[in-house]
Amino acid sequence: MFIDMHMHESRYSKDSFLMLEEMVEIAKERGLGAICITDHDDMGLKEFAAEYSKKVDFPIFVGIEFFSLQGDIVAFGIEEYPKERVSAQEFIDLVKAQGGICFAVHPFRNNNRGLEENLKTVQGLDGIEVLNGSTLPEANKKAADYAKELGKITVGSSDCHIPEKIGFFATYFPEDVKTLEDMIRVFRSGGCKPAYYWEGEYKIWDMETPIHKPFLIK
Repeated sequence: MFIDMHMHESRYSKDSFLMLEEMVEIAKERGLGAICITDHDDMGLKEFAAEYSKKVDFPIFVGIEFFSLQGDIVAFGIEEYPKERVSAQEFIDLVKAQGGICFAVHPFRNNNRGLEENLKTVQGLDGIEVLNGSTLPEANKKAADYAKELGKITVGSSDCHIPEKIGFFATYFPEDVKTLEDMIRVFRSGGCKPAYYWEGEYKIWDMETPIHKPFLIK
């Protein structure tokens, strides 16, 4: 199955133009098996998302995109998170202490919000986002190179804030998952791969084929 692992909903990400109801509808149309809401420094949507997930019988996993002192990190499987910025290592340690998973997002995007070279010094990251729908291809490719060098799980996600970007990139999961616990378990297994939406279906990216321009939603 394919999951978009980095998405923003307007109730708690003020730079988003998306409502959860619309996100689920579009995700189903594009063939996603689940979506992940990762609002900026907030998990306020968690309760509503759980209720809506049951109502529409569609998996919705709520995590967080936390802006650490060194850059953005997405995490799942946590109940507590800092209310102010802390170092990337402190946040990762907090995630690990709660049994969660985390990955660096858009690490080389030119906006001073990526971990960049800190990828090589922090300990405990589970993965690296190598396809991000709001990041230039050369920055995505550099992230892929680092993921390969460091032996990290590779993630694809749209980082969507508008309808057109939903499912732009996604992550392939080798098993169908229905719960957050299952998602975390399968993610840790190491079988996940980045994917892109092209001509009405998802295709797995081998991380070797050059990406010269962003793929287009068809």
